[in-house]
Amino acid sequence: MTRRSLRSRRGARFAGTALLVAALAGCGLFGGGGGPVRIAAMGPLNAAASPLNGELSSPNAALLEMTAQGLVGYDADGQIDTGLAERWTVTGDGRSYIFRLREAKWSNGREVTADDVVSVLRGYLGTNSRNLLKDDFPEIETVRAMTDQVIEIRLAVPQPNMLELLAQPSMTIVYKGMGWGPMRSRKAGRALLLTPAPDPLADDPEAAEAAANDPAASVELVGTSPAGALARYNNGYADGVIGGRFSTLPYFLVSSIGRSRLIVDPVPGLFGLSFTSAEGFLASDINRDALSRVVRRQRLIDAFGLAEWQPQRALRPAVYRRDGGPEPLQPAWADFDNDSRFAQSKRVVDSWRAAGREIAPLRIAVPQTPGGRILFAYVAADFARIGIESRRVAMDAASDLRLIDEVAPNDDALWALRRLSCQRDTLCNREAQAKIDQAVLNIDSGQRARQIGEIETMLGRYTPFIPIATPLRWSVASQRLTGFKPNARAAHPLNRLLAKPN
Repeated sequence: MTRRSLRSRRGARFAGTALLVAALAGCGLFGGGGGPVRIAAMGPLNAAASPLNGELSSPNAALLEMTAQGLVGYDADGQIDTGLAERWTVTGDGRSYIFRLREAKWSNGREVTADDVVSVLRGYLGTNSRNLLKDDFPEIETVRAMTDQVIEIRLAVPQPNMLELLAQPSMTIVYKGMGWGPMRSRKAGRALLLTPAPDPLADDPEAAEAAANDPAASVELVGTSPAGALARYNNGYADGVIGGRFSTLPYFLVSSIGRSRLIVDPVPGLFGLSFTSAEGFLASDINRDALSRVVRRQRLIDAFGLAEWQPQRALRPAVYRRDGGPEPLQPAWADFDNDSRFAQSKRVVDSWRAAGREIAPLRIAVPQTPGGRILFAYVAADFARIGIESRRVAMDAASDLRLIDEVAPNDDALWALRRLSCQRDTLCNREAQAKIDQAVLNIDSGQRARQIGEIETMLGRYTPFIPIATPLRWSVASQRLTGFKPNARAAHPLNRLLAKPN
């Protein structure tokens, strides 16, 4: 079989990395002294977190990316980098990804084998798994060990965006509760202290262990509340804060932290309200479209006072479209002004009521946070303008509309359309879903692009979702964190926060 190399970039060995970091920090080249980098993450931190159990909190995702990195990962620029796999190739037909694993050990000291990794990946994709990305790998036929150090992921059709999926925190390699690195963790008061895992091939294990334990090469990670994370930064107990979303932005806005310290990631994805009920007034496509029309997106975003946050009207985000797919389809009303859209939506509501039909108050599920309350207030005010009442409910409560706030895990144009069709928190258009299933298995890029356009048109008429804006992901970084860079993946590996000098 002819194979061509997609990328062959070998990462630095554990001990070499640790010694370099320690030496540079000792010379003062990283700034901020030689102590650990201190990071406060918004959310709960659980040393036993696993991708098998569903969505990961921001602290847990950051932890697993360091202690149980996936086959590949992201660098500080949001680009694919080596992980447990030190190199990989893709066959000429694009259907086989072959990974060669680096020499590594599980946290109990046993060597990592290809069989171990295959077991983990199969578990993530299994029927009983709650892995967040479980349904985003429909192209996978088999995952198998070829040798003790080589595994193959075989696809039914080519998936050029496979590596981006494998680099997500939900695909980190946790084996029976153990990670492999590139760092290891131990409890340090309320925090977890992360230190480089020693090089398993080191000639002098004691020297490798000493280098790994150098404070200058370590990271102190704390999981706490949004207010607590920002307070730790303000009081000098943290060099950075990670895990910010729209829901927690008000905490930053009322803090005394300078705007220059705010890092906003330009991430594509979905942010809006998914219809979870198709009863009564919401049973009609036209009625759901009227609700989408009347939302004044720019007005809502302006309430948060952040210029980087942008409105979004299409069902699908504008990503890089490396597959040559079509531009996201804008709704028919996209160019109308607010007054025109209000008048159109008001006529729809008045016509419904003129036939003697009632409209029950809409239950809108948003986070019970300052940002969630602002979002609800502005959406409810827009609905009220056309005579529809709303009630705010918790995210896990029965609802008519529910917030989706998700970053696209890769550049596949089908991701958003799959996400908005026949999921647990969306409506289901069976005809559109059948076309999605066909497009997933289509190896002709031209035909696939046309199918994507057809699906988007169909879902645009069906209106399963009210798009509002791009997802908002933000962090805070002190001057010490010279390697902390905004990127389209919101990827900020904790071992890359201090940039190496040229």
